[in-house]
Amino acid sequence: MAVAVQQIKRVSGKNIVTPKGFKAVGIHCGLKHKKYDLAVLLSEVPASVAGVFTTNAIQAAPLVVTKDVVQQTGQMQAVVINSGNANACTGKQGMIDALTMQVKTAEQFGIATNLVGVASTGVIGEKLNMEPLLKGIGQLKPASTLEASIQFSQAILTTDTVMKNTTYRTEVDGKEIIIAGTAKGSGMIEPNMATMLGFITTDANINSDHLQDALKSVTDVTFNSITVDGDTSTNDMVLVLANGMAENEPLSPAHPDWDSFIQTLHAVAQDLAKMIAKDGEGATKLIEVQVDGAVTDAEARKIAKTVVGSPLVKTAMFGCDANWGRIIAAVGYSGAAIDPLGITIMIGNTPVVKDGEPVTFSEEQLLIYLKQPEVKIFVGLNKGNGHGIAWGCDLTYDYVQINASYRS
Repeated sequence: MAVAVQQIKRVSGKNIVTPKGFKAVGIHCGLKHKKYDLAVLLSEVPASVAGVFTTNAIQAAPLVVTKDVVQQTGQMQAVVINSGNANACTGKQGMIDALTMQVKTAEQFGIATNLVGVASTGVIGEKLNMEPLLKGIGQLKPASTLEASIQFSQAILTTDTVMKNTTYRTEVDGKEIIIAGTAKGSGMIEPNMATMLGFITTDANINSDHLQDALKSVTDVTFNSITVDGDTSTNDMVLVLANGMAENEPLSPAHPDWDSFIQTLHAVAQDLAKMIAKDGEGATKLIEVQVDGAVTDAEARKIAKTVVGSPLVKTAMFGCDANWGRIIAAVGYSGAAIDPLGITIMIGNTPVVKDGEPVTFSEEQLLIYLKQPEVKIFVGLNKGNGHGIAWGCDLTYDYVQINASYRS
């Protein structure tokens, strides 16, 4: 008999500190001119931890430190994050500085050093200004209030225009389980991963191995299905901390509420991924590409991501131009198995290609649709049962301006 999935509900007006036992805060320490630039996330007790990290061969010192905690300790109690400086490509001094941040944070909160993760985001290749940073860590006073969690969300941003927060609830063993997430990311978004930091908290009871499996499964169809500009950064990570304070029986694939937990985690990750894609540097709209009928789900996601990442598709969407030729061309060079005579393409609800042949449509009606803040493209392949979705954004004049003057 199939086990019923518990109802999953979005929780409004809440974020990263909503699960039991979590605190956070963000402050201005002086790495940036005025904006918040230092944050910490703290659990009352050591939490199981899972992480996924950039595939870039060049990996920033904070990422190396944090990956070691995830892989060697399997638990984490605090994460300290700075924005304004990525501490990437900074040599031996960069690693010393990342480890110093870890030690100072552990001392500040009276916890073991190997329970502290470190994350940095900002300009690559510049050494950290450690004096204000270490002074700032000594001033961090996390709280479980909405105000403090908003400050946390603000302190991790770089070129983002909005904060990115989401929270969901479900039940495990009849107990309420909360999963909440906060992320940053706007440019250099091309998983696996992206220029993004993601932090997810939950009070669920689950060991680190099962948590890692859960995160990996949802990452493939969420964070690894977004793209902004095709660049992969050096600092990207998503961390999930589960402190067990909901006191449910330990979750595992054999637990009757495992699917509920996975679906709730997926909802949080998908929300954050779409927020990042929508907030792409200079973007005016979110683009969603759905592919059905591919040979496999992986091939469907590959095609969807190729289409949404095509500069020509992205500029067409910015110009509100229903140029489906750019879409079908991207499908063709995706490297996935296709039959040119089996392709169907829809922009919104309007068919533009059927069985590889053009379909007459109203340019005026599609122009109205393409002016909306969210645009959906459907590609049908008639090759199999594979399904995939990817998200991205349009490519605008402002993207060029933002990145032409990023360091100035």
